[in-house]
Amino acid sequence: MGTMMVLILVSMMIVMDNVHAGDTNPVFDPCSDTRVQRWDGFTFGLVFSSKESFFFNDSQLSPCDRRLSLSGNSAQLSVFRPKVDEISLLTINSSNFNPSKSGGYMVAFAGRKYAARSLPAFVADNTHTVTSFTLVLEFQKGTLQNLFWKKFGCDSCKGDSFVCLNKTDCAVPNNKCNGNGGSIDCNVSIQLAFSGTDKNQNVLNSWYEVKNLRQYSLYGLFQHASDSLTSPFKNLF
Repeated sequence: MGTMMVLILVSMMIVMDNVHAGDTNPVFDPCSDTRVQRWDGFTFGLVFSSKESFFFNDSQLSPCDRRLSLSGNSAQLSVFRPKVDEISLLTINSSNFNPSKSGGYMVAFAGRKYAARSLPAFVADNTHTVTSFTLVLEFQKGTLQNLFWKKFGCDSCKGDSFVCLNKTDCAVPNNKCNGNGGSIDCNVSIQLAFSGTDKNQNVLNSWYEVKNLRQYSLYGLFQHASDSLTSPFKNLF
């Protein structure tokens, strides 16, 4: 992938079972292949860049493919390792990160043989920032096949601080973000869930749970929880 700036990240998980098996997945490189079971750690990446930079000869390639010149396009990389089939909230917590300056789009990816990658998702431009996303990782017999961005419309766009873009995404005007003198935390947050089957053919259920609870924002739930905590834990969020 070349050299890209690696962002600081925070991962918060909702524990769906009190007893977890140990992590049997030894692969930590998002560009390597692996097969996983429930409760394993699974490493995947997010690259922020321009939409065009993810394509080569009109075909979208994995960020692991060296034919993409991401390192020469101010691309930035985040790497996460959630537990398989836990509902997770992933956030990028860096004062130096500005998605619009990196190109405004992001692609989630993992693996080499199947080169699984999501479609480019719009994050930010010079006027608006989308702060909340839902990503589903789909496995077949423990091997990642696809990564999907799920859209729930603009029902959660409430108040004067949010606008609806393309009838699919709630966005914040950049002048209302706290990095620009506003009062809104515009860090990117991703609700992560899993579907399909693990290497033991156990069904992965967390996407089903998110779909049934889609009217709620995990980021909002965690933000509400963080507001009730005392320093220094408030700063974690």
